Amino acid sequence: MLAELNTVELDRLKAILLSADELKLAASLLYQSYHDDPLFMEIFRADKTDYEQRLRAAIREELNTFWQAKQPIIGLFSAEQLLGVACVITPDSGIGASRLWHWRLKMLLTAGYVSTKQLLEKEQKIHAAMPAERYHMLAFIAVAPKQQHLGLGHYLIHAVDSIVDKDQHSAGIGVFVTLEKYQAFFADDKYQPVSELAFNTVSGTLMFRPRQQLAG
Repeated sequence: MLAELNTVELDRLKAILLSADELKLAASLLYQSYHDDPLFMEIFRADKTDYEQRLRAAIREELNTFWQAKQPIIGLFSAEQLLGVACVITPDSGIGASRLWHWRLKMLLTAGYVSTKQLLEKEQKIHAAMPAERYHMLAFIAVAPKQQHLGLGHYLIHAVDSIVDKDQHSAGIGVFVTLEKYQAFFADDKYQPVSELAFNTVSGTLMFRPRQQLAG
């Protein structure tokens, strides 16, 4: 259990790329944060008894895929405590709507056929609606449940911005938001609504932040 932050610890925040040894911590934090997400509950069938097992497996495989493809996995730390995680897919990642075959096989074995198929369909629909050909995608962003409402999400999203804005080959970054309360958070960071998308019984807003030109 993460300890409560105090003002002194907030001054020691740092956002760095995670190491392989920290992926398990990241998977645990993401699982806690996305457990009640409407889209994940739909895709991984929250009404089934093995929902939690399949969700854990899916998040673990996603992180392994990001790591193997050398995609940015950003951790937000205060001292040694992992407080937040953001996973970014770059324009030339090789992952996305056309997933690598070994990822599909592992996901089929862990999450099941229906969940894997719906996850791929979700990515294909999002890709088709994006306003650019070359872009980053924010796959996950989460702050530990007990550390929310402290402004940590803004610190984390600014770390993501620094990666995107330095890439002259990217038009910007997209994110799919299923909960309306988070739209204002992304809007504060210059994300703009692109379109409304529906996946079975779940709908959400695709948002896009154009890459910002860096001064100098």
